[in-house]
Amino acid sequence: MKLTGDPRAAADGSDALYTDVWISMGDEEEADSRRAALAPFRLDADLLAAAKEGAIVLHCLPAHPGEEITADVLYGKRSAVWDQAENRLHAQKALLEALLAG
Repeated sequence: MKLTGDPRAAADGSDALYTDVWISMGDEEEADSRRAALAPFRLDADLLAAAKEGAIVLHCLPAHPGEEITADVLYGKRSAVWDQAENRLHAQKALLEALLAG
């Protein structure tokens, strides 16, 4: 494992690229500075091209297309975002059932 501040170097040869929202609720005052600082890390087609052929894209949702991820990548054929969300749904349902049954 290596640590880098270069998104292209980080994506190079990767099997998966993962992103999350840049501005969470309560952080609105920092929105402009965060957008400026994080813009080089936007998950777009160029960044995805640096990953392995067949690499998948993940995002924990909700997404802001055009901000941390472009719409073409979010809704593209290499996106596993919706499968990822469905998997979390089932895990959360199982946890809820276990807590309520206990």
